[in-house]
Amino acid sequence: MEVHHATIVRLYRSHLFYSALAVALAGVLSLAACNRRGHRVLEVAYVSAVQASLRDQVAAVYNRVGIVKNGERVEVVDRDRRFALVRTAKGLEGWIEQRYLVDQKTYDGLQKLTQDHKDDPIQAPGVLRNDTNLHITPGRESEHLYQLAAGAKVSLLTRATAEKELPAAPAPVAKPGKSKANPAGPVLEDWWLVRESQGRAGWVLSRMVDVDVPLDIAQYAEGQRFVAFFVLNEVEDAGVQAKDKQAKKEKDKREKAAGTEANSFGASTGKMSVPQYLCILTEPRDGLPYDYDQVRVFTWNVKRHRYETAYREHGLNGVLPVKVAREDFDKEGTLPVFVLRVKDDSGSVSDRKYKLNTPIVRRVLAPGEQTTRVSTKRRP
Repeated sequence: MEVHHATIVRLYRSHLFYSALAVALAGVLSLAACNRRGHRVLEVAYVSAVQASLRDQVAAVYNRVGIVKNGERVEVVDRDRRFALVRTAKGLEGWIEQRYLVDQKTYDGLQKLTQDHKDDPIQAPGVLRNDTNLHITPGRESEHLYQLAAGAKVSLLTRATAEKELPAAPAPVAKPGKSKANPAGPVLEDWWLVRESQGRAGWVLSRMVDVDVPLDIAQYAEGQRFVAFFVLNEVEDAGVQAKDKQAKKEKDKREKAAGTEANSFGASTGKMSVPQYLCILTEPRDGLPYDYDQVRVFTWNVKRHRYETAYREHGLNGVLPVKVAREDFDKEGTLPVFVLRVKDDSGSVSDRKYKLNTPIVRRVLAPGEQTTRVSTKRRP
């Protein structure tokens, strides 16, 4: 059968069109798949959990394809309700619960917080009671990224308070003839800005961290809370060295009697140095309008081989940080000094300098400063 030439041309052109269309559609689908698994990035996020699993699918039954760890940077390439599909720096992809991720803004905020407070003076060392989050601002609901393990050591920098969010309570029913009682004020919690071992800064709930006070002075707390403490200087005590030497000899005898090798004590290295402390304390409750209200200086009695209170001051409206240094006082020589920041009734904060010439603590007045008594705080 004979086919017309024009018909053949039309059929040939139609075949080319649909072939080109098929190739284009295949390219689009391929690009979409490539974007899904290769190139598209919705945002950058960071893992806020200590460790989280990556799953191959969002379903009740899934396979674990890998894990990500606290602070790890990932790229979010897709989302599905409570989950996000992420890609790690090594190219591993998997689904993770979105509650385990924080955004770039939170990461940048913690970086800025760390940078802003990298040179802040340490007020005291602390030890975490439990696994604890580093928050970007004081408050349980504020964003957090890094999580520290129980027992981790941190440096305490400054204190703040934040309102504790409580579950909504039913409205009280007013009784006939009686006015409705005034609602209670907000519940406040103390927070500490801390710096951890890697230099990162963040806010932790105060009750999650213990001030690591030496036992020798912790016993003198008298029911008060240690906020900060500082070593002012050290004194030498031969009696303590002799006691230490005798204890070491007795230990060596016990080890020898037990058949173990005794450690030789060696020649005496001289008198033992004992630290003298400045301690900053307050009442043992949260939400107070001041950082501390009490100051004590503990010096070492070289005759009785014990700590004694050389100075104490109460009723201060104290503001952190406290600073400790050394200063030359001519005939007295170089002495340790500390500076307290105290707020008056008008809200103005002034510095008050003290010096320790063991065992005496005295105020150091600035040129022109009068010995007027700074207003003490009013107890709530």
